[in-house]
Amino acid sequence: MQTDYIHIILADDDEDDRLFFTDAFSELKINTKVHTYNDGVELMNYLNSDEAILPQVLFLDLNMPKKNGIECLHEIKSNKKFDDIAIAIYSTSSSEEHIEETFVSGANIYIKKPNDFDTLKKVLSDVVAINWQYHTSGLNKDNFLLRM
Repeated sequence: MQTDYIHIILADDDEDDRLFFTDAFSELKINTKVHTYNDGVELMNYLNSDEAILPQVLFLDLNMPKKNGIECLHEIKSNKKFDDIAIAIYSTSSSEEHIEETFVSGANIYIKKPNDFDTLKKVLSDVVAINWQYHTSGLNKDNFLLRM
């Protein structure tokens, strides 16, 4: 389904982070529709529903209750229905273990949550502007971690 906007989903249990995220997109001059979910169970229930509009980019927090980002990533990657979704891990963690595990599990990019609003807007703008077909065809560890 082709749309004239970029559909973005964020799954994050932190209400402030969700608000920060949606506010940043509302200030960017990019035509997006942003939906947020409080945890991995809510996210996967939506994605697996018949009325789901699949996002072009899915931002996944790692540390969520009920179902964490890694569990969601594994579930998404095991279902062909979700093959066209670019997955951005969006976490406060910058541990090598998390970066390695999400890379090996098939995420497309790893973003450490920025501490300030302007950096967040720059990060989100950069992520949305990526040509995902090209980016994923040459995916390697060097371009996996988005550094700001």
